[in-house]
Amino acid sequence: MVNQKGGVGKSTTAVNLSACLGELGRKVLLVDLDPQGNATSGYGLNRNQRSECIYDALLGETALETLIEPVEVEHVFAVPATIQLAGAEIELVSTMSRETRLKTILAPVLDDFEFIIIDCPPSLGLLTVNGLTAARGLVIPIQCEYYALEGLSKLLDSIRLVRAHLNPRLEVFGVVMTMFDVRTKLSQQVVDEVREFFDTKVFDALIPRSVRLSEAPSFGQPVTLYDSNGKGALAYRALAKEVIDRV
Repeated sequence: MVNQKGGVGKSTTAVNLSACLGELGRKVLLVDLDPQGNATSGYGLNRNQRSECIYDALLGETALETLIEPVEVEHVFAVPATIQLAGAEIELVSTMSRETRLKTILAPVLDDFEFIIIDCPPSLGLLTVNGLTAARGLVIPIQCEYYALEGLSKLLDSIRLVRAHLNPRLEVFGVVMTMFDVRTKLSQQVVDEVREFFDTKVFDALIPRSVRLSEAPSFGQPVTLYDSNGKGALAYRALAKEVIDRV
């Protein structure tokens, strides 16, 4: 999950897509690579009462396997993040193979999961580069708002650089349109514009603007548990089926 803009529904998509894939019987690992830890708290995992997180694994102080824990949804597991991770950008700068740390620590568990979802921070710093280097495919959430495409050229430039120097198999797996408001012409115009730009990479499922979807993280639950029959849950279930079809 990558987009250097904040507030586009990246962590929301990471949490809810992983939950929906779990519902469909797929074994999923959600790796929270964002110091804000929104994906961690989105599953009700306490960020403040833990001594270790993904930060310790990136610095080689603990094995990633010891950090994996189950969440409330069957088949889904998470590697949590805490505010400690904010220091990793600086501390990794002077380390060997700094761009490939995440890829290295994920290697022992690759065969244990059908999907590994990495929630990158809203920046193009070293943590995000680690995410791009470890990933096979990128999911880019884009909000249905006026400045939706602003900054995307910079993201695509970063993807090209990572593909050229660090991860030749990297590709854009899909684009998710979020915060779609059926009542406005603007939402549909943005979807049309993004489809013109990304063509078939754009998923058919449109994630709606929804109060229940926004409330779910404050209860530490994916929307599939918090409001199972709501429009947000239905949209993410449709997205999960599309993801499986594409794979």
